[in-house]
Amino acid sequence: MAASYVAMHSVMTDLHTAAKRCLDATDPAEKLRLTQATWEALQSGELHPDSTSLAPEPIGTPGRPALPQLVPQRQVPHRGLGTPEGRAALVHAVAHIEFNAINLAWDAVYRFRGMPLDYYRDWASCANDEARHFALLSDRLAELGHVYGDFDAHNGLWEMAEKTAHHDTARMALVPRVLEARGLDVTPSMIERLRGVGDEPTIAILEVILREEVAHVAAGTRWFRWCCERDGLDSRETFLDLVRDYMGRNLRGPFNRPARLQAGFDDVELDRLTALALA
Repeated sequence: MAASYVAMHSVMTDLHTAAKRCLDATDPAEKLRLTQATWEALQSGELHPDSTSLAPEPIGTPGRPALPQLVPQRQVPHRGLGTPEGRAALVHAVAHIEFNAINLAWDAVYRFRGMPLDYYRDWASCANDEARHFALLSDRLAELGHVYGDFDAHNGLWEMAEKTAHHDTARMALVPRVLEARGLDVTPSMIERLRGVGDEPTIAILEVILREEVAHVAAGTRWFRWCCERDGLDSRETFLDLVRDYMGRNLRGPFNRPARLQAGFDDVELDRLTALALA
C-alpha cells in the first residue's frame, strides 16, 4: 500500500507526467483544458520536475484529432484572401501551427530531463500561450463557418521535433529558433494582406500572436545558449552548423530582423543566416 501511495502521489505532482498527459490528449478542447490546468498547477507549486519520473518514451505521434488530414507541404493549396473561404484557410493554417506548438512545448517539458526549473516554466508558459492562441483562432474559424480539421495541413513542425528528439541542443536550435521563428518573418506580410481585404478581427489575433511569439523564440535562444555553455560549445557556430545539417537548402528568408533581434539573435547570426538562405 505504501508503494502504491508513493506512485500515486508522484503522478499527481510530477510535471513530466502531467506534460505527457497534455501531449497525449487528442481532443483539442481537452488539450487546452489540461494545458491551462497544468500551467496553473506548476505556477502554484503543485507540480515540479521529478528526478524519479519514468524515462521519456521514444518520440511518436502526439495527441491530435483525426482531422486535419496531413499531407506533404507542397500539396497544401494556397488560396487567395478575397473570399471568406480563403481567409478561413489562412486562419486554419495558423491554427494548425499553434496546435503543433502546444505539443512541441509539452514535449520539451516531457522529454528533456535534468534542466533548471526555469526551463520547465518557460516551456509550460509557452504551451499555455499557444493554447490561448489556438482558442482565439478556433473562434475566428467558427465565425468564418469552419472548424479545425476542415482543411488539409502539413506536419513539418512535428517532423523536426522527431529529428531532434535525441538532444536538447538540437531541439532548442531548430524548432524555436528556425521553424517557429519563421512566424516572426511571415506574419507581418499576412497582416498587410489581410488589411487589404479589411479583415480586422483576424489581424487583431495575428498581432497578439506575433507579439507573444517573440518571447517564445527568445526562450529558444536562451535555452539553446544555456545548452551550449553547459557543453562547452560556441553557440553561434553550433547554431549555424545545426542549421546547415538539418535544413540544407530548405532555409528560407528574408528574416524579420527587428523581431529576431528582440528574440535574442545577434547581427552576426542574422547576416550569416541570410547568406545561408541565399546560397
